[in-house]
Amino acid sequence: MAVQIAVCGPGECSPREERWARQVGRLLAERGAVVLCGGYGGVMAAAAAGARAAGGTVVGLLSGADRQGACPDLTVVVPTGLGQARNAVLVNSADAVIVVGGSWGTLSELAHAMRRGTPVVALGGWRVIDAAGGPVPGVRHAATPAEAVESAWPAA
Repeated sequence: MAVQIAVCGPGECSPREERWARQVGRLLAERGAVVLCGGYGGVMAAAAAGARAAGGTVVGLLSGADRQGACPDLTVVVPTGLGQARNAVLVNSADAVIVVGGSWGTLSELAHAMRRGTPVVALGGWRVIDAAGGPVPGVRHAATPAEAVESAWPAA
């Protein structure tokens, strides 16, 4: 069975986050992983484009009840009709999660993955701290797309 890694991030992202997500998608596909994402724009579309360009399989779990707005590089489109609750389905389907950048939806995906015990690697974006101001254990941080994939891979 193929490794499934979710790439999560905002629907509107910076040029750097877009480059990173595209590289993460490509690197995952080159290793034979199935790339999971939310299926819309921004980080999701960039990861899908990177994976597809490398000949990979990309599954988009859409929040809507139809395929409207899905990014064009998805191999499989799953309209869930669940709204933001689809974030839990997305990370529950993943062996590991790579978070690129941050938004409220991305933070919910990170939290769902951590609650489930799914390994999470963050590339930019959120830094979650505890009440004392220290880092919350469990989220791995990477400085480059290659480091993010390398860190997520053995965990998956």
